[in-house]
Amino acid sequence: MSPKRVVIMGAAGRDFHNFNVHFRNNPDYEVVAFTATQIPGIDGRIYPAELAGSAYPKGIPIRDESELNQLIAAEHIDEVIFAYSDVPHEYVMHRASQVLALGPDFRLMGPQTTQIKSKRPVISICAVRTGSGKSQTSRFVVSALQKLGKRVVAIRHPMPYGNLIAQSVQRFAEYDDLDEYECTIEEREEYEPYIDRGAVIYAGVDYGAILAKAEEEADIIIWDGGNNDLPFYRSDFHIVVADPHRPGHELAYHPGEANLRSAQVIIVNKVDTADYSGIVTVRRNIRQVNPGAIILEAASPLFVDHPEAIRGKRALVIEDGPTLTHGEMAYGAGVVAAQRFGAAEIIDPRPFAVGSILNTYAKYPKTGAILPAMGYGHEQMHELEETINRSDADIVIAATPIDLSRVIKVRLPVERVRYELQVIGTPTLEDLIVERFGS
Repeated sequence: MSPKRVVIMGAAGRDFHNFNVHFRNNPDYEVVAFTATQIPGIDGRIYPAELAGSAYPKGIPIRDESELNQLIAAEHIDEVIFAYSDVPHEYVMHRASQVLALGPDFRLMGPQTTQIKSKRPVISICAVRTGSGKSQTSRFVVSALQKLGKRVVAIRHPMPYGNLIAQSVQRFAEYDDLDEYECTIEEREEYEPYIDRGAVIYAGVDYGAILAKAEEEADIIIWDGGNNDLPFYRSDFHIVVADPHRPGHELAYHPGEANLRSAQVIIVNKVDTADYSGIVTVRRNIRQVNPGAIILEAASPLFVDHPEAIRGKRALVIEDGPTLTHGEMAYGAGVVAAQRFGAAEIIDPRPFAVGSILNTYAKYPKTGAILPAMGYGHEQMHELEETINRSDADIVIAATPIDLSRVIKVRLPVERVRYELQVIGTPTLEDLIVERFGS
């Protein structure tokens, strides 16, 4: 029989992983193309032959998702794989209907097909939505394990926006490593906090090769999942973070609901700033689909070095980009800090936006009067810098996990907002980790 002709729909992450673990060197399939969405500038590239394997001497083209219909017709596609995350269930079924109407099968690939087994224990930290608080939870777990004397290595969900061959296996232990790999703002937001804790974090494209490297220097592997995706590795302890600021989303998004249903521990985060009704809704939904999970509640308290500098000032607030865009949050820790510490006004950055930043507001109109820290490449980072410097604010409140001054030059004074996980009540998350991994 001829191999099935396949298109993989993705966003430079799960799509490449699914290919590597299931389709590469598999004579039953021919992957004709990837399609790309969500992240600007990732279409129009080639998944290189060096990563694709001997069956693909020219590599595999990456096309914009808008070309899917033409690809299916022109390339006689038999099967379309949906392989990206943080989208409503309805969105997934619209894509399924689009594909099925044209004839091919439409497929979601599950953990049995795509997860890799590690020689080391794996703790996975995932979420039901982007921006729920997974990153600070991951940092908390790393610190708790370090207190136990464990050699901890984190592996982060992929963000390969540059040279895929060079980014195949990336190891970050020092700030110079971020410069070596020309990391974007989004990448730095995830990697810098680990470096600050003296921990090593891996990321890249080939997660089989990454795991083999990480296992050489780890007692325990932390899977730091991104974009509410499922873990790439078989987990021994699956922790999932839910957000009561978006009650109901835990049952309405893919694959966040799958994370919720499979979790051993679920952390209802941000209870210090959420409405009580939202907390009740999230807890009820957890009990409905995963009654055996341990439910913890947590706060994400804010830390600002000079809160007095904010009082009475006209503030430009910068929040995490993905949280505001496809995460659909109207605000984040920066707005909370501005309000709590007495900013006179949160200015609207949209009149000052340029280039791709202006396009981001057009694509995500719910973002509102906050500046998403978009920086998926050098050009976009420059446009973020220009947008900030064109503003008439007195101060910048930056609620990104990194020091923006490392990557852009801002003429205004900047106050960073940091936030960490604080579990409320008992058992604590640290209690659970000690019980499971303390020996």
